[in-house]
Amino acid sequence: MSSVIEEPQAARVEDSVTRSAVPSHPSKTKHEQLRRGLLYALPDWVMIVILFFVPIVLLVIMACSRWTLMGGNRGFDFPGNFAKVFSNPLFGQSILFTLEYTVIVTIFLLALGLGMALLVQESSKWNNVLRTCFLLPSATGLASASLLFYALYSPQVGPVTKILSSLGLMDAGGSVLATGQSALWATIIVVVWRFSGYYMLLMMIGLQAIPGDLYEAARMDGASTWRIFRSVTLPLMKPTIVMCLVYCVTGSILAFDQFFILTKGGPNNSTMTVVELIYNFAFDSKKDLGMAAALSLLVLVALVIINSIQMRGMRDNTK
Repeated sequence: MSSVIEEPQAARVEDSVTRSAVPSHPSKTKHEQLRRGLLYALPDWVMIVILFFVPIVLLVIMACSRWTLMGGNRGFDFPGNFAKVFSNPLFGQSILFTLEYTVIVTIFLLALGLGMALLVQESSKWNNVLRTCFLLPSATGLASASLLFYALYSPQVGPVTKILSSLGLMDAGGSVLATGQSALWATIIVVVWRFSGYYMLLMMIGLQAIPGDLYEAARMDGASTWRIFRSVTLPLMKPTIVMCLVYCVTGSILAFDQFFILTKGGPNNSTMTVVELIYNFAFDSKKDLGMAAALSLLVLVALVIINSIQMRGMRDNTK
């Protein structure tokens, strides 16, 4: 009877020894996991190739070709398009204007976004009302907002001209879009009205990530409100501010809709942005897709360099 019981036990022991002797092949497991991960990421890679890499390759080919809107590709012409872009008198003017617009809009949006976020965070009774009022313009498209302000700026139907004329700031029947500087500031008002609530929301996320214990400790040490803002809020808000800076600078350099609707680059090309100049090369005066592609490639390289510097600053601030 004991021999009958011992035989299954011996078989189980032998089977366990045999299984332990078989190698588990961890490399095969890693390869299987890698293969599954690549399969999961395959749709994203396909979309990236189709929507990003292929257009860039086509852009480079077009920038290096004699390519007109109506005539199509007429052969290789590598330095020609870039030489025509650099020699165009509107090229330097559009760059300077775009940089001026970018600096002013960035300062206003970051300052207003942070100020509005602090106001909403500190307010208690009117918190929801203020949030709704600040975020309502963000629900409006940029083109719709530009059309709205175009009507407001109109000397015929808009109230802005009449108000400025009654205050003695403008001649009767004039327009705020009649000069380059006034058109610039009129467009900046549209952009700030449209996007300040969005940047307020981003700043609020950064403010809510700051631990409340730091504010309590600073108040216990007798720090003033300005001291707390300068020594606690701003240092801990640097990653959020840099992220907003990246968004704002990129969007401002690529500005097109607001100027195309409000000024169309006028008066006398004084509000011509770089992207609007690309449109001008491709569809308006030149009808030269090669020149437009060359300038687009230059803008792409400039954006990559600027965003790389900004992202490096973000990484340095988060250390």
